[in-house]
Amino acid sequence: MGDSICRVGCATGFSGDRADGALPLVRTLVARGGGTLIFETLAERTLALAQLARDENPALGYESQLDDLISPVLSECLSHSIPIIGNFGAANPPAAAARIRELARQQGLPAPRVAVVTGDRLESAEQWAVLRERLGAKLDRADVVSANAYIGAMDIADALRAGAQVVVTGRVADPSLTLAPAIAHHGWSQHDWARLGRASIAGHLLECGAQVSGGYFAIPGLKDVPDLHAVGMPIAEIDRDGGFVVGKADNTGGQVTSRTVKEQLLYEVHDPARYLTPDVIADLSAASVQEMGADRVAVHGVTGHRRPEELKVNVCYRGGWLVEASISYAGLQAEARARLAADIVRKRLAGVLPLRVDLIGAVSILGDDEGRRLAREPDRHREDVRLRVAAVHPDRRTASQVGREVLSLYTCGPAGGGGVRTTLRPRLNMLSCTIPRGQVPTGWYWQEEVA
Repeated sequence: MGDSICRVGCATGFSGDRADGALPLVRTLVARGGGTLIFETLAERTLALAQLARDENPALGYESQLDDLISPVLSECLSHSIPIIGNFGAANPPAAAARIRELARQQGLPAPRVAVVTGDRLESAEQWAVLRERLGAKLDRADVVSANAYIGAMDIADALRAGAQVVVTGRVADPSLTLAPAIAHHGWSQHDWARLGRASIAGHLLECGAQVSGGYFAIPGLKDVPDLHAVGMPIAEIDRDGGFVVGKADNTGGQVTSRTVKEQLLYEVHDPARYLTPDVIADLSAASVQEMGADRVAVHGVTGHRRPEELKVNVCYRGGWLVEASISYAGLQAEARARLAADIVRKRLAGVLPLRVDLIGAVSILGDDEGRRLAREPDRHREDVRLRVAAVHPDRRTASQVGREVLSLYTCGPAGGGGVRTTLRPRLNMLSCTIPRGQVPTGWYWQEEVA
């Protein structure tokens, strides 16, 4: 607590994000006097995919990019006392923790103190009774893959206070990854609602990685962002009262401005006065932003209220098979030929399964499952169209017929089709509800060497 500022840098915004954003963050934190490095790698369905991987191999189920994320920065973080926090444990935090210790061993580093946070996975009979009460028959019909509650920052903060150099979690709420080091650094209590609210909004700004530093903001000619190919990951500097300034890693591209911060403040927010997290109800309804210089934006006016009595739960379940098949048409009457191809596939599979048809280059993102927008007249001058046909079915063999029908268009369909690509993969659906926080005991422990 010697430094009045807690610095937190976020190196990733999702599973699959770039792995090279961490090193510039670490070097910036070191240059500024220290801080914490966080990795946010979980989306709603990421955890279920990780659980499927763990079901196939009990040694897996954590973030598949873990080695690439941690290896380049582990030595510098340990030698400069930069704690690492990540929800990259996904469905198997103990295995991720063991892997990090092994990476340290391979690099000839002293064994790091790695803490594992527990409690997000719902598996007891009592917990399932509550889920059944909340979700009813929908849960009974579901082939469940995973059920996880969004837990908060306090266990992470406790582990940091105990000297953890790395903290591995599963389903922790995204803002809690930033809030936890602020709690540990400044010594806040779990009932200090105003400070918790402010630092949680700092976490909300960081949680999507480079979005706040220009990535998701950029529109050429309208909202230009410099050097987006080298966009830097964000840093929050949080003071003892929870006030904060958002910036980014030194010597990187992108930008942090009042405009990028305003957009991210409202990203995925339903009610600005009641932004629900496991730790606090953050209130940004009176928030204002102030540019403090190049790539430095302060946020004022945020507060917080007593935390919710219940925690959000995601239950992911198997949803059959998703098939996608596509073929390209170019040149004369390209769109008309693609439409004819779609009509052939529809008639061939009539009564077998419903299809979603898109004409990429004509009608796709703005289309609809029923094909209403697709029903308009084709553009005779459009010369480059890719037909995409998709469907979902509980039976794998039935779903695979879509791919076979599109492939047959090479010779059985309109002239000049090419570049057929087909994918068939299991689909995951999701149910959500809440559960009383008293039903979700959490904690942490030290990961020991595996014999």
